[in-house]
Amino acid sequence: MKSSCWHMPTTSKPQALSHTSNSPTTSISRPNWSYSNVCNRSRTMANLSGYNFAYLDEQTKRMIRRAILKAVAIPGYQVPFGGREMPMPYGWGTGGIQLTASVIGESDVLKVIDQGADDTTNAVSIRNFFKRVTGVNTTERTDDATVIQTRHRIPETPLTEDQIIIFQVPIPEPLRFIEPRETETRTMHALEEYGVMQVKLYEDIARFGHIATTYAYPVKVNGRYVMDPSPIPKFDNPKMDMMPALQLFGAGREKRIYAVPPFTRVESLDFDDHPFTVQQWDEPCAICGSTHSYLDEVVLDDAGNRMFVCSDTDYCRQQSEAKNQ
Repeated sequence: MKSSCWHMPTTSKPQALSHTSNSPTTSISRPNWSYSNVCNRSRTMANLSGYNFAYLDEQTKRMIRRAILKAVAIPGYQVPFGGREMPMPYGWGTGGIQLTASVIGESDVLKVIDQGADDTTNAVSIRNFFKRVTGVNTTERTDDATVIQTRHRIPETPLTEDQIIIFQVPIPEPLRFIEPRETETRTMHALEEYGVMQVKLYEDIARFGHIATTYAYPVKVNGRYVMDPSPIPKFDNPKMDMMPALQLFGAGREKRIYAVPPFTRVESLDFDDHPFTVQQWDEPCAICGSTHSYLDEVVLDDAGNRMFVCSDTDYCRQQSEAKNQ
């Protein structure tokens, strides 16, 4: 894979940092970047000296890292942080982007997926953003990535201890639709009063005969906090349990960070007579033939013909290559 490179022309220089006695803020103008395919990575990083690495200033990164450390120390606990304005609207992954910007380094390899796919608008935009402001290498292969930012999926390929997976979270509070008052939900978490969550699941059983929640299925982390795993399908919930990789969750609009450390117990809520189960499909993937991955339904025509394909495009590609060998 050829890595891209951004550099500043010699005719355009960024303004120096300016401080005034009346304002404690620091301002810096954005350099006029140009694109080149002939630069190597070290030259890219050298030319980023006028533009802070990974967009965020170092004070903000340290603040977010402190919040991450607290979140790792208390698995499942929502840690507030001072979220910053990002070059995209809230709801498009600003929380995950701030986490990625705070933990990514020059030697990291970044992978960004949106509902399992590498080629969707959200994934491509975020990947190009970090390629521009960091110069790091990017990949579409899960095995090659050290940092994975994801929206609504966990890759099918098992993650390792050397990887970090960062989730984009729209609503971090699992009790939000039961108790909308933030003061009350904080008290409920502090006292571990999660009976109302069990009542919600029981209402599904009373109405449908089974627990009908299919995504953002609540989990209990390390036997203590009930957590929203982000809107991943409940098919992915078992992957979180004892995962070797560090799992970080960022909600930019709500300004909350929480985490699941490596090899931590994550249990999906259920009942003894109605145990937790995942979705099943009657058909294999139409592309690779997989029968044990999460499948998306694709409508083929107006007659209602359809097929099912793997949500994880990288996994589907690997399975197809292995099948053809």
